[in-house]
Amino acid sequence: QVQLVESGGGLVQPGGSLRLSCAASGSIFSIVSMGWYRQAPGKQRELVATINSSGFTNYADSVKGRFTLSRDNAKNTVYLQMNSLKPEDTAVYYCHADIRATTRGRSDYWGQGTQVTVSS
Repeated sequence: QVQLVESGGGLVQPGGSLRLSCAASGSIFSIVSMGWYRQAPGKQRELVATINSSGFTNYADSVKGRFTLSRDNAKNTVYLQMNSLKPEDTAVYYCHADIRATTRGRSDYWGQGTQVTVSS
């Protein structure tokens, strides 16, 4: 069994910063990729950023230059540093991981979601 635990959401003013963390734990054999998606009210869930096992990162155009995704392999944790936040960044942010578990092969896993609100 694999779990993803998120932290770091909250309320911030426009132009401010937040850092999200997501830690994977459990029966992990290897992590193919980890990253973040978000879903705003009335909209579909969208990719924010991902990082694969080689360290290659992929960002949505809307966050390039403002968000930075990094990872700590020893802790199976990824961090999303969000700077210059805008009201349109307001959403529930979900951690995603593509993991090969020791007990069930390769699967997608999702965190419970953390709210990010950008408002004055």
